[in-house]
Amino acid sequence: MESLSIRDPRQGDVPAFLRPAAALLGDARDLVFVWLMLKCALVGIAGVALFFAGPHLWYLAPLYWLLLGAWTMDRFILMLHCTSHRPLFKARHRALATIIPWVLGPFHGETPETYFVHHMGMHHREENLGDDLSSTMGYHRDRLSHWLHYWLRFMVLGLWQLAGYHRRKGNTRLLRRLIIGEGAFWLVVAGLLLVNPAATLVVFVGPVVLVRTLMMAGNWGQHAFVCAQQPGNPYRSSITCINTRYNRRCFNDGYHIHHHVQARCHYTELPAELERNLARYGAEDALVFDGLDFFQVWLLLMLKRWRRLARAVVQLPGAPARDESEMIAFLKQRTQPIEPTSARAV
Repeated sequence: MESLSIRDPRQGDVPAFLRPAAALLGDARDLVFVWLMLKCALVGIAGVALFFAGPHLWYLAPLYWLLLGAWTMDRFILMLHCTSHRPLFKARHRALATIIPWVLGPFHGETPETYFVHHMGMHHREENLGDDLSSTMGYHRDRLSHWLHYWLRFMVLGLWQLAGYHRRKGNTRLLRRLIIGEGAFWLVVAGLLLVNPAATLVVFVGPVVLVRTLMMAGNWGQHAFVCAQQPGNPYRSSITCINTRYNRRCFNDGYHIHHHVQARCHYTELPAELERNLARYGAEDALVFDGLDFFQVWLLLMLKRWRRLARAVVQLPGAPARDESEMIAFLKQRTQPIEPTSARAV
Protein backbone atom coordinates (compact mmCIF):
# COMPACT_ATOMS: atom_id res chain seq x y z
CA MET A 1 0.00 0.00 0.00
CA GLU A 2 1.36 3.39 -1.02
CA SER A 3 1.16 6.73 0.81
CA LEU A 4 0.01 9.73 -1.20
CA SER A 5 2.53 12.00 -2.89
CA ILE A 6 1.40 13.65 -6.15
CA ARG A 7 3.94 14.70 -8.78
CA ASP A 8 1.61 15.17 -11.73
CA PRO A 9 1.70 18.47 -13.68
CA ARG A 10 -0.49 21.45 -12.97
CA GLN A 11 0.31 23.30 -16.18
CA GLY A 12 1.92 22.71 -19.58
CA ASP A 13 4.64 24.84 -21.22
CA VAL A 14 4.42 26.44 -24.66
CA PRO A 15 6.85 28.53 -26.74
CA ALA A 16 6.63 32.29 -26.33
CA PHE A 17 5.75 32.86 -30.00
CA LEU A 18 2.40 31.14 -29.47
CA ARG A 19 1.23 33.38 -26.64
CA PRO A 20 -0.74 35.78 -28.88
CA ALA A 21 -2.93 32.83 -29.90
CA ALA A 22 -4.33 32.77 -26.37
CA ALA A 23 -6.70 35.55 -27.47
CA LEU A 24 -8.54 32.97 -29.59
CA LEU A 25 -9.09 30.56 -26.73
CA GLY A 26 -11.83 30.15 -24.19
CA ASP A 27 -9.20 29.39 -21.53
CA ALA A 28 -5.61 30.62 -21.83
CA ARG A 29 -4.40 27.48 -20.03
CA ASP A 30 -5.30 25.54 -23.18
CA LEU A 31 -2.59 27.20 -25.27
CA VAL A 32 -0.68 23.93 -24.94
CA PHE A 33 -3.26 22.40 -27.28
CA VAL A 34 -2.45 24.91 -30.03
CA TRP A 35 1.21 23.89 -29.72
CA LEU A 36 0.20 20.25 -29.90
CA MET A 37 -1.99 20.91 -32.95
CA LEU A 38 1.07 22.20 -34.80
CA LYS A 39 3.01 19.04 -33.93
CA CYS A 40 0.11 16.87 -35.07
CA ALA A 41 -0.03 18.81 -38.34
CA LEU A 42 3.60 17.89 -38.97
CA VAL A 43 2.72 14.23 -38.49
CA GLY A 44 -0.17 14.67 -40.92
CA ILE A 45 2.20 16.15 -43.51
CA ALA A 46 4.49 13.16 -43.04
CA GLY A 47 1.48 10.88 -43.59
CA VAL A 48 0.60 12.63 -46.83
CA ALA A 49 4.21 12.32 -47.97
CA LEU A 50 3.99 8.53 -47.65
CA PHE A 51 1.51 8.51 -50.53
CA PHE A 52 4.38 9.72 -52.74
CA ALA A 53 7.06 7.44 -51.30
CA GLY A 54 6.72 4.84 -54.05
CA PRO A 55 8.83 1.71 -53.48
CA HIS A 56 10.32 3.23 -50.32
CA LEU A 57 6.97 3.12 -48.50
CA TRP A 58 7.59 -0.04 -46.50
CA TYR A 59 10.99 1.25 -45.37
CA LEU A 60 9.48 4.52 -44.21
CA ALA A 61 6.29 3.09 -42.68
CA PRO A 62 7.97 1.88 -39.44
CA LEU A 63 9.56 5.32 -38.99
CA TYR A 64 6.18 6.97 -39.53
CA TRP A 65 4.48 4.66 -37.02
CA LEU A 66 7.26 5.40 -34.53
CA LEU A 67 6.83 9.14 -35.03
CA LEU A 68 3.06 8.87 -34.68
CA GLY A 69 3.07 6.54 -31.68
CA ALA A 70 5.93 8.08 -29.72
CA TRP A 71 5.29 11.75 -30.43
CA THR A 72 1.64 12.67 -30.87
CA MET A 73 -0.93 9.84 -30.91
CA ASP A 74 -1.60 9.51 -27.18
CA ARG A 75 -1.49 13.28 -26.62
CA PHE A 76 -3.80 13.94 -29.58
CA ILE A 77 -6.46 11.58 -28.24
CA LEU A 78 -6.46 13.30 -24.86
CA MET A 79 -6.47 16.72 -26.50
CA LEU A 80 -9.56 15.56 -28.39
CA HIS A 81 -11.00 14.40 -25.06
CA CYS A 82 -10.33 17.68 -23.26
CA THR A 83 -11.61 19.85 -26.10
CA SER A 84 -14.76 17.75 -26.39
CA HIS A 85 -15.63 18.59 -22.80
CA ARG A 86 -14.43 22.21 -22.89
CA PRO A 87 -14.51 24.00 -26.28
CA LEU A 88 -11.01 25.14 -27.14
CA PHE A 89 -11.85 28.31 -29.05
CA LYS A 90 -14.10 31.23 -28.18
CA ALA A 91 -17.53 31.19 -29.80
CA ARG A 92 -16.60 33.61 -32.59
CA HIS A 93 -13.65 31.38 -33.54
CA ARG A 94 -15.49 28.09 -33.04
CA ALA A 95 -15.03 27.08 -36.71
CA LEU A 96 -11.35 26.50 -35.89
CA ALA A 97 -12.42 23.65 -33.61
CA THR A 98 -13.14 21.48 -36.65
CA ILE A 99 -9.38 21.25 -37.28
CA ILE A 100 -8.91 18.75 -34.43
CA PRO A 101 -11.54 16.11 -35.34
CA TRP A 102 -11.71 16.65 -39.11
CA VAL A 103 -8.15 17.51 -40.20
CA LEU A 104 -5.85 16.02 -37.55
CA GLY A 105 -8.07 13.22 -36.23
CA PRO A 106 -7.94 10.95 -39.31
CA PHE A 107 -4.13 10.86 -39.10
CA HIS A 108 -4.37 9.81 -35.44
CA GLY A 109 -6.85 6.96 -35.67
CA GLU A 110 -9.93 9.06 -34.86
CA THR A 111 -12.71 9.28 -37.42
CA PRO A 112 -14.41 12.72 -37.45
CA GLU A 113 -17.23 13.22 -34.94
CA THR A 114 -17.40 9.58 -33.74
CA TYR A 115 -15.42 10.16 -30.55
CA PHE A 116 -17.63 13.07 -29.52
CA VAL A 117 -20.84 11.23 -30.32
CA HIS A 118 -19.73 8.16 -28.35
CA HIS A 119 -17.98 9.79 -25.41
CA MET A 120 -20.09 12.90 -24.85
CA GLY A 121 -23.38 11.76 -26.31
CA MET A 122 -23.47 8.30 -24.78
CA HIS A 123 -20.74 7.31 -22.31
CA HIS A 124 -21.04 10.32 -19.99
CA ARG A 125 -24.81 10.15 -20.07
CA GLU A 126 -24.88 6.47 -19.10
CA GLU A 127 -21.84 6.36 -16.76
CA ASN A 128 -20.80 2.71 -17.35
CA LEU A 129 -24.28 1.48 -16.38
CA GLY A 130 -26.49 -0.88 -18.34
CA ASP A 131 -27.30 1.46 -21.25
CA ASP A 132 -23.64 2.38 -21.74
CA LEU A 133 -22.49 0.56 -24.89
CA SER A 134 -18.96 0.45 -23.46
CA SER A 135 -20.07 -0.71 -20.00
CA THR A 136 -17.75 -3.19 -18.30
CA MET A 137 -20.29 -4.28 -15.67
CA GLY A 138 -21.42 -7.58 -17.18
CA TYR A 139 -17.91 -8.99 -17.63
CA HIS A 140 -15.35 -10.80 -15.49
CA ARG A 141 -12.93 -7.93 -15.64
CA ASP A 142 -9.85 -10.04 -14.92
CA ARG A 143 -10.37 -12.42 -17.84
CA LEU A 144 -8.75 -12.00 -21.23
CA SER A 145 -11.52 -13.97 -22.95
CA HIS A 146 -14.09 -11.50 -21.61
CA TRP A 147 -12.05 -8.51 -22.76
CA LEU A 148 -11.68 -10.06 -26.23
CA HIS A 149 -15.47 -10.41 -26.40
CA TYR A 150 -15.78 -6.78 -25.28
CA TRP A 151 -13.25 -5.65 -27.91
CA LEU A 152 -14.73 -7.70 -30.75
CA ARG A 153 -18.24 -6.49 -30.02
CA PHE A 154 -17.04 -2.89 -30.15
CA MET A 155 -15.03 -3.37 -33.34
CA VAL A 156 -17.76 -5.21 -35.25
CA LEU A 157 -21.01 -3.83 -33.83
CA GLY A 158 -19.98 -0.64 -32.05
CA LEU A 159 -20.96 1.85 -34.74
CA TRP A 160 -24.29 0.15 -35.44
CA GLN A 161 -25.10 0.00 -31.74
CA LEU A 162 -24.11 3.65 -31.28
CA ALA A 163 -26.34 4.70 -34.16
CA GLY A 164 -29.18 2.61 -32.72
CA TYR A 165 -28.70 4.15 -29.28
CA HIS A 166 -29.04 7.70 -30.57
CA ARG A 167 -31.98 6.76 -32.77
CA ARG A 168 -33.80 5.28 -29.76
CA LYS A 169 -32.99 8.33 -27.62
CA GLY A 170 -34.12 10.73 -30.31
CA ASN A 171 -30.68 12.35 -30.57
CA THR A 172 -31.04 13.11 -34.27
CA ARG A 173 -28.31 15.77 -34.30
CA LEU A 174 -25.73 13.42 -32.80
CA LEU A 175 -26.85 10.61 -35.09
CA ARG A 176 -26.39 12.90 -38.08
CA ARG A 177 -22.90 13.86 -36.90
CA LEU A 178 -21.98 10.19 -36.55
CA ILE A 179 -23.20 9.29 -40.03
CA ILE A 180 -21.56 12.28 -41.71
CA GLY A 181 -18.21 11.95 -39.93
CA GLU A 182 -17.85 8.19 -40.15
CA GLY A 183 -19.26 8.06 -43.68
CA ALA A 184 -16.99 10.81 -44.99
CA PHE A 185 -13.90 9.15 -43.52
CA TRP A 186 -14.56 5.74 -45.03
CA LEU A 187 -15.58 7.18 -48.40
CA VAL A 188 -12.25 9.00 -48.58
CA VAL A 189 -10.43 5.86 -47.45
CA ALA A 190 -12.21 3.81 -50.14
CA GLY A 191 -11.08 6.30 -52.78
CA LEU A 192 -7.51 6.33 -51.51
CA LEU A 193 -7.41 2.52 -51.48
CA LEU A 194 -7.96 2.64 -55.23
CA VAL A 195 -5.08 5.09 -55.63
CA ASN A 196 -2.51 3.76 -53.14
CA PRO A 197 -3.76 0.88 -50.99
CA ALA A 198 -0.51 0.37 -49.08
CA ALA A 199 -0.17 3.99 -47.95
CA THR A 200 -3.87 4.14 -47.08
CA LEU A 201 -3.55 1.13 -44.81
CA VAL A 202 -0.44 2.57 -43.14
CA VAL A 203 -1.70 6.13 -42.65
CA PHE A 204 -5.43 5.74 -42.05
CA VAL A 205 -6.74 2.19 -41.56
CA GLY A 206 -4.04 0.83 -39.26
CA PRO A 207 -4.24 3.72 -36.77
CA VAL A 208 -8.05 3.39 -36.51
CA VAL A 209 -7.76 -0.28 -35.53
CA LEU A 210 -4.95 0.46 -33.06
CA VAL A 211 -6.65 3.45 -31.42
CA ARG A 212 -10.00 1.71 -31.02
CA THR A 213 -8.22 -1.23 -29.43
CA LEU A 214 -6.35 1.05 -27.03
CA MET A 215 -9.54 2.90 -26.12
CA MET A 216 -11.24 -0.38 -25.23
CA ALA A 217 -8.28 -1.42 -23.08
CA GLY A 218 -8.20 2.00 -21.43
CA ASN A 219 -11.92 2.11 -20.70
CA TRP A 220 -11.73 -1.42 -19.26
CA GLY A 221 -8.95 -0.31 -16.92
CA GLN A 222 -10.83 2.84 -15.93
CA HIS A 223 -13.95 0.88 -15.02
CA ALA A 224 -12.53 -2.49 -13.97
CA PHE A 225 -13.24 -2.19 -10.24
CA VAL A 226 -16.96 -1.60 -9.77
CA CYS A 227 -18.92 -1.80 -6.53
CA ALA A 228 -21.91 -4.09 -7.06
CA GLN A 229 -23.93 -2.21 -4.44
CA GLN A 230 -23.30 1.26 -5.94
CA PRO A 231 -22.31 0.85 -9.61
CA GLY A 232 -23.52 4.35 -10.41
CA ASN A 233 -21.23 5.99 -7.83
CA PRO A 234 -18.16 7.30 -9.71
CA TYR A 235 -16.00 6.94 -6.59
CA ARG A 236 -16.80 3.22 -6.64
CA SER A 237 -17.01 2.53 -10.38
CA SER A 238 -13.91 4.38 -11.60
CA ILE A 239 -10.27 4.55 -10.54
CA THR A 240 -7.67 7.30 -10.34
CA CYS A 241 -4.06 6.80 -11.39
CA ILE A 242 -1.35 9.19 -10.20
CA ASN A 243 2.38 9.76 -10.71
CA THR A 244 2.63 8.21 -14.16
CA ARG A 245 4.32 9.15 -17.42
CA TYR A 246 0.86 8.87 -18.97
CA ASN A 247 -0.45 11.72 -16.80
CA ARG A 248 2.55 13.88 -17.63
CA ARG A 249 2.03 13.35 -21.36
CA CYS A 250 -1.76 13.15 -21.49
CA PHE A 251 -3.10 16.05 -19.47
CA ASN A 252 -3.71 14.23 -16.18
CA ASP A 253 -6.15 11.80 -17.76
CA GLY A 254 -5.49 9.38 -14.92
CA TYR A 255 -7.80 11.33 -12.58
CA HIS A 256 -10.81 9.46 -13.85
CA ILE A 257 -12.90 9.44 -10.68
CA HIS A 258 -13.27 13.19 -10.56
CA HIS A 259 -13.71 13.29 -14.34
CA HIS A 260 -16.95 11.38 -13.80
CA VAL A 261 -17.89 13.58 -10.84
CA GLN A 262 -17.28 16.85 -12.69
CA ALA A 263 -16.49 16.19 -16.33
CA ARG A 264 -15.68 19.82 -17.19
CA CYS A 265 -12.98 20.20 -14.54
CA HIS A 266 -9.84 21.56 -16.22
CA TYR A 267 -7.00 19.06 -16.37
CA THR A 268 -4.60 21.40 -14.56
CA GLU A 269 -6.91 21.42 -11.51
CA LEU A 270 -7.18 17.67 -11.07
CA PRO A 271 -4.15 16.95 -8.83
CA ALA A 272 -5.16 19.72 -6.41
CA GLU A 273 -8.76 18.47 -6.40
CA LEU A 274 -7.61 15.05 -5.23
CA GLU A 275 -5.44 16.58 -2.50
CA ARG A 276 -8.30 18.79 -1.26
CA ASN A 277 -10.86 16.00 -1.18
CA LEU A 278 -8.88 13.05 0.14
CA ALA A 279 -11.39 12.61 2.97
CA ARG A 280 -14.23 12.09 0.48
CA TYR A 281 -12.17 9.59 -1.52
CA GLY A 282 -11.31 7.71 1.65
CA ALA A 283 -14.88 7.69 2.94
CA GLU A 284 -16.03 6.28 -0.41
CA ASP A 285 -13.33 3.59 -0.30
CA ALA A 286 -12.15 4.80 -3.71
CA LEU A 287 -9.24 3.19 -5.53
CA VAL A 288 -6.21 5.36 -6.29
CA PHE A 289 -3.22 3.64 -7.91
CA ASP A 290 0.25 5.15 -7.59
CA GLY A 291 2.63 4.59 -10.50
CA LEU A 292 0.22 2.66 -12.73
CA ASP A 293 -1.79 4.00 -15.63
CA PHE A 294 -5.01 2.54 -17.04
CA PHE A 295 -3.25 0.42 -19.63
CA GLN A 296 -0.91 -1.07 -17.04
CA VAL A 297 -3.92 -1.80 -14.83
CA TRP A 298 -5.60 -3.53 -17.79
CA LEU A 299 -2.48 -5.60 -18.53
CA LEU A 300 -1.97 -6.60 -14.90
CA LEU A 301 -5.60 -7.72 -14.75
CA MET A 302 -5.18 -9.83 -17.88
CA LEU A 303 -2.06 -11.38 -16.35
CA LYS A 304 -3.76 -11.70 -12.93
CA ARG A 305 -0.90 -9.87 -11.23
CA TRP A 306 -2.94 -9.15 -8.13
CA ARG A 307 0.01 -8.55 -5.83
CA ARG A 308 1.41 -5.84 -8.10
CA LEU A 309 -2.00 -4.16 -8.27
CA ALA A 310 -2.52 -4.34 -4.51
CA ARG A 311 0.89 -2.83 -3.77
CA ALA A 312 0.09 0.18 -5.97
CA VAL A 313 -3.12 1.09 -4.12
CA VAL A 314 -2.83 4.27 -2.04
CA GLN A 315 -3.95 4.05 1.58
CA LEU A 316 -6.44 6.91 1.78
CA PRO A 317 -7.40 8.60 5.06
CA GLY A 318 -10.65 7.13 6.34
CA ALA A 319 -10.55 4.10 4.04
CA PRO A 320 -10.43 0.63 5.63
CA ALA A 321 -6.87 -0.47 6.38
CA ARG A 322 -6.16 -3.68 4.49
CA ASP A 323 -3.07 -5.83 4.35
CA GLU A 324 -1.93 -7.20 1.00
CA SER A 325 -4.09 -10.33 1.05
CA GLU A 326 -7.16 -8.34 2.10
CA MET A 327 -6.55 -5.80 -0.66
CA ILE A 328 -6.24 -8.57 -3.23
CA ALA A 329 -9.55 -10.01 -2.08
CA PHE A 330 -11.13 -6.55 -2.29
CA LEU A 331 -9.84 -6.00 -5.83
CA LYS A 332 -11.05 -9.42 -6.95
CA GLN A 333 -14.49 -8.71 -5.51
CA ARG A 334 -14.69 -5.45 -7.48
CA THR A 335 -13.96 -7.23 -10.79
CA GLN A 336 -16.87 -9.70 -10.61
CA PRO A 337 -19.72 -9.40 -13.16
CA ILE A 338 -22.65 -7.22 -12.11
CA GLU A 339 -26.21 -7.37 -13.35
CA PRO A 340 -26.60 -4.35 -15.64
CA THR A 341 -28.61 -1.47 -14.24
CA SER A 342 -29.62 1.94 -15.48
CA ALA A 343 -29.84 3.55 -12.05
CA ARG A 344 -27.22 6.10 -11.02
CA ALA A 345 -26.51 6.91 -7.41
CA VAL A 346 -23.78 9.22 -6.14
